[in-house]
Amino acid sequence: MLQSKILVGRNYFQASCLKQRKKLCKDIVKRIPQANHYSTLSDPDFLHESIVPTEHFQKSLPRLPIPPLEKTCERYLTAQEVILTSEELEKTAVITNYFKNHDGQELNNILIAEDKKNKHTSYVTEAWFDMYLKARESVVLNYNPFIVFRNDPKPEYQNQLLRATNMLVSSMKYLKTYRAKVLEPEVFHLNPIKSDTLKFRNFVRWLPESISWYGAYWYKAFPLDMSQYFRLFNSTRIPKHGKDELFTDETAKHILVMRNGNYYIFDVFDRDGMVLAPDVIMAHLNYILQDSRPAPEYPVGVLTSENRDTWATIRQQLLNSGNENTLQLIDSAVFVLTLDDCAPKDPNDITKNFLHGDGKNRWFDKSFSLIFDKEGVACAHFEHSWGDGVAVVRYINEIYKDSTENPKVHPDTKPANVDSSKIVQCLDFTLDNNVKGDIKTAKINFDKHVGALDQHHLEYFKITKKTAKEFRMSPDSLMQLAIQMAYYKQNGKFVATYESCSTAAFKHGRTETMRPATMLTKQACEMICKQNITASQLELGKALMNCSDLHNKLTKDAAMGNGFDRHLFALRNLAEKNGMKTEMFSDPNYAKINHIILSTSTVASPSINIGGFAPVVRDGYGVGYSIEDNRIGFNVTSYPPATNVREFIQCLNDSLDDIYEIFHGRIPRQSAK
Repeated sequence: MLQSKILVGRNYFQASCLKQRKKLCKDIVKRIPQANHYSTLSDPDFLHESIVPTEHFQKSLPRLPIPPLEKTCERYLTAQEVILTSEELEKTAVITNYFKNHDGQELNNILIAEDKKNKHTSYVTEAWFDMYLKARESVVLNYNPFIVFRNDPKPEYQNQLLRATNMLVSSMKYLKTYRAKVLEPEVFHLNPIKSDTLKFRNFVRWLPESISWYGAYWYKAFPLDMSQYFRLFNSTRIPKHGKDELFTDETAKHILVMRNGNYYIFDVFDRDGMVLAPDVIMAHLNYILQDSRPAPEYPVGVLTSENRDTWATIRQQLLNSGNENTLQLIDSAVFVLTLDDCAPKDPNDITKNFLHGDGKNRWFDKSFSLIFDKEGVACAHFEHSWGDGVAVVRYINEIYKDSTENPKVHPDTKPANVDSSKIVQCLDFTLDNNVKGDIKTAKINFDKHVGALDQHHLEYFKITKKTAKEFRMSPDSLMQLAIQMAYYKQNGKFVATYESCSTAAFKHGRTETMRPATMLTKQACEMICKQNITASQLELGKALMNCSDLHNKLTKDAAMGNGFDRHLFALRNLAEKNGMKTEMFSDPNYAKINHIILSTSTVASPSINIGGFAPVVRDGYGVGYSIEDNRIGFNVTSYPPATNVREFIQCLNDSLDDIYEIFHGRIPRQSAK
């Protein structure tokens, strides 16, 4: 097999033109042995067994490109145009052009040289990790988001014990499948009918890893970076003074379960590495749910919500007091499974519980927590420094599918007849008076911190994803235009806006910023929101289409690494490291475009109900949204009194009504504030 792969690779590169390469690819497909989509499972604990190894494409992934400096500066000024006055823009243009031709060139040459020395990663990776790990603010609200699973389609399985058991079993199957390198590689299929096929997989699996990406590209399939996945399990963020550390221990076999502020652990793998029997896992979780021990007077978990330097100091005190083994067991646990005793019904209360809770029944530093409320509503709450939504959403999709389609425990399943009291270990902390005082202070700080946050939601049914496509408008551009219009209706201006765009198509890619606020969205909002609209319906419809076309281009540019934010971020980081002062980064308007008033993010998946996060600035909004086949959803957070989230939600509703009217050939009757 190895010789065949080497021969394929050598012949592929010797093919001097695209036509020859296509012919060679066709010849290879004819010659290679065929295999099933997933080979027969060699381990019953696997979710599936991909014939293409999990990291088959990793070595040949393209590297994140450093955009030309002149293009970066051009894109930067274009994004500034919508939020600056003409006088401000003129001053910033002078500063930017000087930067482009002088100190920016010097910094960019250093960046290119460093990038050439570090071909194993991307030019922004180290600085991006540092940004997260050096941040001293609490991870709560400032960084950690949450994503809510859809309820189980079978109501009888929507039970806290059943769902926690089934999702834990599916999670362990996912872990084993990934570590055995038989988890299906993450691939974006531009034309799924052609590439999401057995033929495609049989072709690429025979290509050497060093060129496998090129074979996928021939099929218009784009493998995505999976370097973050190993941090999903057995990982935590450990507080250190100045800069935190990421810790992973893949040898640990235990799960950490939190309930009522207490910590429990038990092994989820047996001595042979097999996932524990589902009814035994069910018995252990049932034991924890039935445990009557009171909540601790001093809940240590709330310390993970503190300022990172403060928490680093207290953690060292805990270590000095004999808690090293307890902390090591928490840090190395596969993940945190949290069982809450509350069952909020209102979506706003659900957001509060999953975004932060009361701080007592959480350990915010773990890579992720799987949280279940009393009614079995589930969410993944994750720490953000180690990775992005791509890895978390893949996990969510896989375990939702497996736990709902192949549940291992059922409404009539009885927990195994085992003495869980001798197997499940409850962890205790030794606390001195100083740490007890620190915990009290942390709880006061936490309550003040989360108490300042407000949130509200919107479900809208008149427009759906199908509706948007029928009117030839990109669903995401529609949502972003509604957000721009809502803020304009509420505040009469346009502000710095952030939409996260994955760059996972590149090696060690994280995200790029897509800037949805453009001169075209400004023009459309002003046309639609006039007191007396003078534009015709045809002109209004054309304005929507123009916004959609530009939005699609900006999204594609960002996904291909051709934004401007990460490039300027890397240059600024280099300037700071080298002690170089440049007017570009001291310009107040550079700070203005990075003061993100509208922080937005979306996740589209049939496994997900909604997600949420806090604003990144005190006078901004955190806007989670989704557009689906049957509805539009918004989950928005803010910090009053600087902002009014309920008024903003009403403006969102009005903006969607305006777009609906235009779609149906009518002129809306709305006005700006």
